[in-house]
Amino acid sequence: MSLNAKIHTDSRGNITVLMEGGLDFETSIPFRDELNQLMDTNPLSTITLDMNRVDFVGSSGIGLFVETLKILDQKKASLKLSNVKTEFMKVFKLYKLDALESLIHEFDTDDTSELNTHFGNRARTFEQ
Repeated sequence: MSLNAKIHTDSRGNITVLMEGGLDFETSIPFRDELNQLMDTNPLSTITLDMNRVDFVGSSGIGLFVETLKILDQKKASLKLSNVKTEFMKVFKLYKLDALESLIHEFDTDDTSELNTHFGNRARTFEQ
């Protein structure tokens, strides 16, 4: 199993690390080293770990990954997680990692919660 990470920098200098593949014991340590180096060379940038394409986390790798997140979160306040799958959120809760603090809430501006009041409660949807 391998882990690939692509790094994108936006116009403000914020960095997104697109993680793809599997995270196990062998890939966790090099990934931690790369993240440490990235944070040291970009101290003012917000770093977002996009976990959308992480499809496997081994039992030996998850502990190291959670430990890495805790260390990096203490080191830098602007570390964010994005696209975290439900099964990984459950693991984060088991390890008592408050990943919810660093999650990007992609749907905070979602206006669909009020659609029912606009459309669903109407007695008739059209008039003749």
